[in-house]
Amino acid sequence: MSEQAASAKPGTTPALRLQGISKRFGEVRANTDISLTLAQGEILGLLGENGAGKTTLISILFGHYVADSGHIEVFGHPLEPGSQRAAIAAGIGLVHQHFTLAANLTVLDNVLVGTERLWRAASGRQAARTRLQELSEQFGLRVDPDVPVHRLSVGEQQRVEILKSLYRQARILVLDEPTAVLTPGESITLFETLRKMAAAGLSVILISHKLDEVLRVADQVAVLRAGELVAQRAARDLDRATLAELMVGRRVVRPTRTPLPVGDVVWSLRDVSLGGQGGRSHLRGATLDVHAHEIVGVVGVAGNGQQALLALACGMRVPRTGAALLRGQNVDKPRHRILRAAGLARIPEDRHREGVVGDLALWHNAIIEDLADPRFSRWGWLRKTAALAYTRQLISDFDIRCAGPEQKTRLLSGGNMQKLIVGRGLAAQPSFIVASQPVRGLDEGAIADVHARLLAARERGAAVLLVTDDLDEALELSDRIVVIQNGRLSAPIAAQDYDVAHIGMLMLGEQEAAHAA
Repeated sequence: MSEQAASAKPGTTPALRLQGISKRFGEVRANTDISLTLAQGEILGLLGENGAGKTTLISILFGHYVADSGHIEVFGHPLEPGSQRAAIAAGIGLVHQHFTLAANLTVLDNVLVGTERLWRAASGRQAARTRLQELSEQFGLRVDPDVPVHRLSVGEQQRVEILKSLYRQARILVLDEPTAVLTPGESITLFETLRKMAAAGLSVILISHKLDEVLRVADQVAVLRAGELVAQRAARDLDRATLAELMVGRRVVRPTRTPLPVGDVVWSLRDVSLGGQGGRSHLRGATLDVHAHEIVGVVGVAGNGQQALLALACGMRVPRTGAALLRGQNVDKPRHRILRAAGLARIPEDRHREGVVGDLALWHNAIIEDLADPRFSRWGWLRKTAALAYTRQLISDFDIRCAGPEQKTRLLSGGNMQKLIVGRGLAAQPSFIVASQPVRGLDEGAIADVHARLLAARERGAAVLLVTDDLDEALELSDRIVVIQNGRLSAPIAAQDYDVAHIGMLMLGEQEAAHAA
């Protein structure tokens, strides 16, 4: 066992103790008198609605913010507030949902960045490589230290992020939505790794909106609501319904899809090929129909052509060969604005890069795809009063937790930013909805609401193209499911004929699926 693991054997001293943590941002109370304890060798699931205070609490723990009151102890010693360096030195490691790796560097160099000099004697690099390989073997995080990061799968990149923290002697590991971009198989592997860590004495804080996963892997669960800790209980004493109710303060029931006869074809591809960057974001001979009154779910390992498919559907790109048709009309020029006016709504996957402009106010982002709409502009001038009224209604209808329409969008929590994007897309009752990861980062109550709205749009007559990494979501919402692999679309399959395990096997490819069976 490594020195790191040996020093983290379970004992009577808690690994982490937060006492009376409070933090305000102006009039917003992000955290109010939060006290919780994490034992050595324990996995704690940290749950809460969007805007409940999870991110603020972890930011205080990792030294990004300074609490207004309260204090933190790590293995019985006070933690210096407001110092990321002090948090790392105390043994706290943070793995963000959005990886912070340099794609052009090797695994080893990424691990060494910010820790040791990259250019060092060969003997020193060999010692670092040996230690990295020991950690990889001990915790089942196998990855070649000499491979450039851009050649790794998403799951392998996550292993590198975890290895970075372990290399820095982390004894408390915080993971933010760690399965958001993983396949079911990769998620199972991650859970096995977390159990190995706990058995070796490391302590883990798991932030997730996937309640079943938290219940499967956590020892304890802490729930925040409106900035306050409302429960910290043993996971074995909880179930999904109870957790959801604790999070939102009411009983939450996800909507169910009812069979509907499909209508006319709204959007279709005919033997479409489209080149991509990096060799993977492409389509090859894709054929697909999406009808009115229908949700077609597209699932696959990230990087297998989803981005090319989405770009076609949103009018951002045109086929290299074949045809993309909207209500029978050939979409032969990139023209998102025209498609938007014709009833297209999109929910992009990356809310920061594609969804919003963070330094603009909420009201700007609420109308940013409709600037030509006479409701919001006239003779080249924005109608701010109308835009503000529209945004206030959006905030109310979609429960966006914010300080008002004038607030800068980057100050929203990730989940509330997602609500803004979803609301902007669905408010106009579009006839063709392109939704990529529409509930990523949303809490259970918000997920149920977005699902209900997508199903209501389907019932109203909209056609929905749903691209998702969440197989449960695909099966719950989709009438038909398409698997995308290496740029090719499978023949659509009826969702009710498959389960998560079968879909996951199809995502691996026919040969691997057959082998796994």
